[in-house]
Parts: sequence; C-alpha cells; structure tokens
Amino acid sequence: MLPKTLGTAQEPLCPKRIALLQEMPIFGALSAAAIEFIEQHCNQVSLEPGSVFFYEGDPASSLFVLESGHAEVIKQCGDELRTLRQLGPGDSFGEMAIVDMNPRGATVRATEKCVALELPAAALYELYQFDLEQFTLIQMNMLREISRRLRFLNDKLAHERPDILEKASRV
Repeated sequence: MLPKTLGTAQEPLCPKRIALLQEMPIFGALSAAAIEFIEQHCNQVSLEPGSVFFYEGDPASSLFVLESGHAEVIKQCGDELRTLRQLGPGDSFGEMAIVDMNPRGATVRATEKCVALELPAAALYELYQFDLEQFTLIQMNMLREISRRLRFLNDKLAHERPDILEKASRV
C-alpha cells in the first residue's frame, strides 16, 4: 500500500491563476464570474514525488487540476499496480467520482513535485446555486473529458482485446 501524504498549502489565489483556469478544458467557456467563483473555492495542493493525491476506493470529495508537475493514474490489478495514464500541467483528475458519486476508481500519485488546484464537490454545488447555466457547462466539460477517455479506451480495447470490449458492451 502507498503512503498517503497529501499536503495542502493555503496560498492566496491570484489573477494569474484565473487566467490558467480559463485555459483548462474542464473550465472552457465559463464566464469570468464563474471562473472567479471557482478560483475562490480552490485549495492549492503541493505534493512531493511519490506522494498520493488520493487512493483507489477513497470517497470522492473533490476534483483536481494539475497546475505544474507530473503524476500518474494507477490501478490495482491483482497483486500489481498498473499505470493507466500520465498527467501533466492542465490535466484534470478525480472528476469521474464527482460525476457518478462513487468511490475513486484509481490512485493518483505524483511522479515529480506537483502543484494542483483542488476544487471541492461542495463548491460545485454552490456554483449550482450561484449560476445554474455555468454549473451545467462545467458538468458538460467534465463529461466531455470522461467521454474522451472512454473513447480512447474503447479504441485501445478494440485493437488489443476485442473480447473484453464485447463483454463490456453488455453491462
């Protein structure tokens, strides 16, 4: 089992961070007011290499956007951990569990020093009350990102393991 070493540093958020958020796909096309609302509700998380943002099976309480550094998404497969995806600046992760309200589907571990923005699920629900249209837009952006990942996996399975893809289509 991996050591859990999530650390948060409360640094003031700034206009530079607002510009960064506006460039990230998960926040694409949001209004300036919605971006500012989100920026005010984010926590900055700094992790050293080998530290974990969250573990597979943890309850979901937030999503993350990697501001700097690199991380990996890993999943327990029998007795081994398998890397599912590499993450870099601008990538979001943890949103799947926020959308379906199930436990985390994988572990995310820093492979180098990382700084990420953590957006609590509660802040998304506050955004719902603040601006329903903007809440809907961010939900659609998260679903687009999840859909992109699913399409990639479907293509990979179609070429490497069509038997598994056929079974999955019956679920």
